[in-house]
Parts: sequence; C-alpha cells; structure tokens
Amino acid sequence: MTDQANYEATLLRLNRALDQLESAVAARLENDWTGAEREEELAIMQDDRARLALDLDSALARASILEKTNDEVLRRLDVVGAHVSAVLDAGRASTDN
Repeated sequence: MTDQANYEATLLRLNRALDQLESAVAARLENDWTGAEREEELAIMQDDRARLALDLDSALARASILEKTNDEVLRRLDVVGAHVSAVLDAGRASTDN
C-alpha cells in the first residue's frame, strides 16, 4: 500500500470515528435533555396531583356537607308534611261534625 493510500485509509477511518463520536455525543445530549425534560414533567405532574388531591378533598367535604343538609331538609319536610296532614285531618273532622 502506498503512502497516499495509507493516508486516505487513515483519514477515512478518522472521519468515521469522528462521525460515530458526534452521533454518540448527540445521543447523550438528547438523553440528558430528555431526562431533564422528564424530571420537569414529573415535577409538574406531582404538583398537579397535589392540587387535584386538595380539590378532591374539598369536593368530598362539600359533598358530605350537602348530604347532611339534604338529610336535614328531608327530615324537616317530613315534620312539616305531618303537621299539614294533621291540620287537614283536623279541618275535615271539624267539618264532618
């Protein structure tokens, strides 16, 4: 092999090695950037989860209060209904006599 052919073969191997190095560096940078992106997305999701947990706790507490209020309203309506029935029955009884 001549010196020129040796030189060209060495230069070709060097260019291939540089291409591989560039690819490896690009892949590493992409992985690092993606890792940072993942960390940021995870932090956002954890914040969202915490906020949603607070919202859920608040909604459950409100639902509990509304259920108790609804039960109280139904109880009072039953009492009022019983009083109305008693008044109507007394009115009928007085008109029947």
